[in-house]
Amino acid sequence: MQTWPGTPYPLGATFDGSGTNFALFSSVAERVELCLLDEERTEQRVEMTEMDAFVWHVYLPEVRPGQRYGYRIHGPFDPGSGDRCDPSKLLLDPYAKAIDGQITTSNTLYSYDFEDPTKPNNEDSVHDNMVSVVINPYFDWGHDRPPAHDYSESIIYEAHLRGMTMQHPDVPEHLRGTYAGMAHPAIIDHLTRLGVTTVELMPVHQFVNDPVLQERGLSNYWGYNTIGFFAPHNAYSASGSTGEQVTEFKAMVKALHAAHMEVILDVVYNHTAEGNHMGPTLSFKGIDNASYYRLVDGDRQHYFDTTGTGNSLLMSSPHVLQLIMDSLRYWVTEMHVDGFRFDLASTLARQFAEVDRLSAFFDLIHQDPIISQVKLIAEPWDVGADGYQVGGFPPLWSEWNGQYRDTVRDFWRGEFSSLPQFASRLAGSADLYEHTGRKPVASINFVTAHDGFTMRDLVSYNEKHNEANGEDNNDGESNNRSWNCGVEGPTEDPEVIALRARQHRNFLTTMIFSQGVPMILHGDEFGRTQQGNNNTYCQDNPISWMDWHLTPTQEDLLEFSRRLIHLRREHPVMRRRRFFKGAATRGGESDLGEVEWFTPGGTHMTEEEWNQPWARAAMVFYNGSAIGEPDRFGERIVDDDFLFLVNAAPEDVDFVLPAPVYGEVWKTVVNTHDDTDLSEYHSGETVHVPSRTSLILINPLGK
Repeated sequence: MQTWPGTPYPLGATFDGSGTNFALFSSVAERVELCLLDEERTEQRVEMTEMDAFVWHVYLPEVRPGQRYGYRIHGPFDPGSGDRCDPSKLLLDPYAKAIDGQITTSNTLYSYDFEDPTKPNNEDSVHDNMVSVVINPYFDWGHDRPPAHDYSESIIYEAHLRGMTMQHPDVPEHLRGTYAGMAHPAIIDHLTRLGVTTVELMPVHQFVNDPVLQERGLSNYWGYNTIGFFAPHNAYSASGSTGEQVTEFKAMVKALHAAHMEVILDVVYNHTAEGNHMGPTLSFKGIDNASYYRLVDGDRQHYFDTTGTGNSLLMSSPHVLQLIMDSLRYWVTEMHVDGFRFDLASTLARQFAEVDRLSAFFDLIHQDPIISQVKLIAEPWDVGADGYQVGGFPPLWSEWNGQYRDTVRDFWRGEFSSLPQFASRLAGSADLYEHTGRKPVASINFVTAHDGFTMRDLVSYNEKHNEANGEDNNDGESNNRSWNCGVEGPTEDPEVIALRARQHRNFLTTMIFSQGVPMILHGDEFGRTQQGNNNTYCQDNPISWMDWHLTPTQEDLLEFSRRLIHLRREHPVMRRRRFFKGAATRGGESDLGEVEWFTPGGTHMTEEEWNQPWARAAMVFYNGSAIGEPDRFGERIVDDDFLFLVNAAPEDVDFVLPAPVYGEVWKTVVNTHDDTDLSEYHSGETVHVPSRTSLILINPLGK
């Protein structure tokens, strides 16, 4: 085969219309072989003789898109020193834009002997590892452009594209579980009618199906086991895995954009699928182990792990930082995504051992003209020391607000002394975010997410029921702050069913009425259940999939969810771009009258009343005439006034509406006890609020 020297940049395989340039970083390699493979995995090896600054490169004018390839790295194999080069292992390109196949459970993927781990295993892995694929980068984007949603207008929908589409009756069977299925008009119509602005997709980077799960007859469903940071997961492609998955992913983004919805990716840059020192050698480990992974000081055979997966990427390495930044830019510029949610983001902030908001990772993000302009959402914790960092991320970043989730769950299950925290979370959590100069959009408000109970299960189970995972119910979180409303699991008791329905609506209503950015878990809009399983990471089956055959009760809940979301979209007073001008705690009762808190008796809350442990009912006033900020076009925002009446107590409570200065006429727009309630009230009248119920009342502008 004819070879040219090629160039060290860009890394990866780059087809330019005439041929393909290959470039790979390895500071420890003594020789690098590029392996071209056919469908039967027969190899043609090309020696890479050019090397600049530890980047090995070659240009092959005969190579076209669709070509499968991998690398063999010749160099030191000394795990005690942190080196794990093993030319018997065919390795994935860290910059591969597409990946074909999936790993097997074969021993050939491991560089040690299972019988004696001190001995090397030189069996060839060519038939058992995945392989990289050269792609055609060209795609007709037409007039595609990101939807023009201000961040404050966002309503995020966390979705698993396979789980959403596998059982939808209107999605053709051959498209279910794929990017094309997610782009199907039936799915887009559901999201559009629901009113969400942003789809946050659970991991779609190429991930590994864990051998231990394969051996148990299960599979990695969630996808938090990345091996290819540039490649769309091939199993989600209906059209093929030799580059077709890239085109299909782009077409999905284009279709969602055409429906005025943003696409955010849940990304896993904190670790890879190669696990710890007993894990397989698939890519990074065999290319340059010590440059990619954080190793234990004084014991470089082992990995410093703050992710619970066996390894953590080395965030002080310029090559790791380059990999992450190149990946992020690629997904924005070439794949047109609109933002990222970073899994276990505290690990990314560990330039050294500690979490540091001034780390190089944040510096690179903030100065990058592309990445700094998209939505950046952190899961602000990991499993390492001091890993819980809610409120600790720098400007430009939003965070999954774990305190919001915990407080709202506690309040609605009736925990004593939870009202002050509830008020702070409802008002946007200024106590967590304002000190860093951030705005309410820094708080991603959620009650449920993929990791944990669905909202229906949150009100139906006190305990997790993860027996199907095959781990004796020992996996998953045990402290869920859930309440089964009196019966564990399914029941025919009408009172329990009615209470669960109210609680479900209370959670949704609270999220929609809270300042910040609401995030809804897919299926919560109509009451999806996982049968009490709060850790469905390995359940690629109907336990996790959305069941689209809705009961009349579920249809009612779906209609309720639509009304709620559209209510928020129509009223900027619920989605302020700035914090209330007042105290950061207890709802930020504003100096300008933007928000005020009342007792059920219609009087302002006093310090003593805030501190009453049994206080579980209150009334909040949103002043639509005092938003005090312009919209994005410079026009002063004026809106209707709202009252939010919350009663988390086990007994009914009568509320007295406040003085006429706050509004003469109030109309019911939401009642979590009665979907049909359209009652009208006047100032000073009494509103009867049943136990564990919330109401939203509106005072139309100018009345």
